[in-house]
Amino acid sequence: MSQTAYFATGCFWGAERRFWNLDGVIQTSVGYMGGEKPDPTYKEVCTGTTNHAEIVEVIFDPQLISYKRLLAEFWVMHDPTSLNQQGGDIGTQYRSAIFTTSSEQMQQVLESKEIYQGELSKNDIGKIVTEILPAAGVTYWLAEEYHQRYLEKNPNGYDCHSSTGVAFPSALMSNNG
Repeated sequence: MSQTAYFATGCFWGAERRFWNLDGVIQTSVGYMGGEKPDPTYKEVCTGTTNHAEIVEVIFDPQLISYKRLLAEFWVMHDPTSLNQQGGDIGTQYRSAIFTTSSEQMQQVLESKEIYQGELSKNDIGKIVTEILPAAGVTYWLAEEYHQRYLEKNPNGYDCHSSTGVAFPSALMSNNG
């Protein structure tokens, strides 16, 4: 039985590609979560007035890849210490966020955050500012079709990700967590 995860790491194009390339990920899509306006458009989200984040929805098979493994990928694919910005992409839509779909996911997010913060602190890197919220009651709005698997359609397109350069501890990197 598949599970769903929601991650915001800045621009959703590069993040979606990172996730779709992982064994055990069944499907990905990109969209918007966390804002006030129903059914927002990309243009509206980019104004910063809707308060939505660019999100990757990841549907995965927990028998093939663990949520912990997805979290390890999440923490290193962007800079979770950067508030409302990833590299040159600036605005609340580019914030770091995780929307959890179960209490087990929430527990694993909080544990992984503590572990990664420890690694960042050892490297004199600031505090994680990732927004961590339950997905219950928060609508995932699918983005426009041209955003779906954008980097598959445009292989030389803008990947848009920055990183702290700090690896997640290998103890949690295995596929079955």
